[in-house]
Amino acid sequence: MPISPNQGSTGGGTTVTITGTNLGGATAVHFGSKLATITANTATSVTVTSPSGSGTVNVTVTTPGGTSNPLAFFYVGAPFKASLSPVSGVTAGGNTVTITGTGLSTATAVNFGTLSATPTVVSDSQLTAVVPTGLAAGAVGVSVTTAGGTNNGLSYTYVDGPTIVASVPSSGPTSGGTAVTITGTSLTTTQSVTFGGVPAPFTVINNTTVSAVTPPGTVGAVDVAVTTSGGTATETGGFTYVAGPGI
Repeated sequence: MPISPNQGSTGGGTTVTITGTNLGGATAVHFGSKLATITANTATSVTVTSPSGSGTVNVTVTTPGGTSNPLAFFYVGAPFKASLSPVSGVTAGGNTVTITGTGLSTATAVNFGTLSATPTVVSDSQLTAVVPTGLAAGAVGVSVTTAGGTNNGLSYTYVDGPTIVASVPSSGPTSGGTAVTITGTSLTTTQSVTFGGVPAPFTVINNTTVSAVTPPGTVGAVDVAVTTSGGTATETGGFTYVAGPGI
């Protein structure tokens, strides 16, 4: 006589189906000493809502013909989430986050706000999930659903990828030291600015403006790149190094 699923939340409320023979007219289904609520019954199956409980209990079905042999049902506690990493990423999603905690081995879903992702269980204390595409930039709650229930309490922030509109001035000496104003969008979380791949000191003015000072370079046009927590924006040939005069 199989039981499916054979595990559920300690708080009860799990829909459980027991299959077998001569089950018609079931009058009681016990989970240990507690009665379950019967929601459907045929000659070959009984569907119930499990009561609350803990540990492992025997499940039996009672009909006018007697009481069945017992089946084991395992109560699982709600998951506990300790941390999530990374805690932010691009609105387009696609990056992988790692969630640590306890009771994660039966995880069936990870929700980012209203969006669901399928977890990959590494162990009872760790799982990973690919972040779904966000509805908009901003913070959303993260929840994990397991056989033991759903646990909330973590937050993930969707960040729009940056763009570069212009770099002014667009040229300067190879010795570096030119103060360049970079305008664009979603620049608040800027982590680095490079000219031709060389890091430059910078200051975030606001969400649309970053001020940077060019490092030394060689004659010619180089790409200007701004990296934020939402990704990297590149202005191809955005700054040109020019040779100084000679006499």
